[in-house]
Formats: sequence, structure tokens, C-alpha cells
Amino acid sequence: MAGRKETALDLAKFVDKGVQVKLTGGRQVTGTLKGYDQLLNLVLDEAVESERDQDDPLKLSTKTRQLGLIVCRGTAVMLVSPTDGTDEIANPFLAADGAS
Repeated sequence: MAGRKETALDLAKFVDKGVQVKLTGGRQVTGTLKGYDQLLNLVLDEAVESERDQDDPLKLSTKTRQLGLIVCRGTAVMLVSPTDGTDEIANPFLAADGAS
């Protein structure tokens, strides 16, 4: 291990697995990670972009766009997370109906 730098983000374990990538500007892409480099440039295969809701740009709509094989530039990558083992849950901080 001498001479080898340890990085905070080890993407090797996600290669050939599904990942969700959030990019600057609000875009969100899901696909299979095929490769990456030290600048966090990512190659995703079978990529699908989730489109934003027209009424509320902070929410994703159910509409998607097929992108295929893409390169996500490292300077635009904000978050990389695996798609396996993650579920969306209800926001526990939202007030229940009827509560003030």
C-alpha cells in the first residue's frame, strides 16, 4: 500500500453496476457505470435522464429520456450513488395533514 494514494471516493466497486448521478444544474441520470478517471469523468451506458416537473423544478416528473452511452464531465458531477439497495421514502419532516 506504500505509494498508493487512497481516495475518498472508490468507484471501482460500482463498475458494471447501476448508479444514479446528480449533476449541477439539476439534471439526474441513471445508468450502468462503465468507467471513470481521477477527474471524476464518468462513462455511463444505458443512461436515462429523469426530467424535471414543469410546475415545480425541485421535483422529478415521471417522464424520462433515453440517452444511451454518455460521458458525464467530472466538473458537473455532484453525487454518485448506487441504484441497488436504495429506496425513496416519504419526507418525515413534512407536517401531516391536519397538523399545524
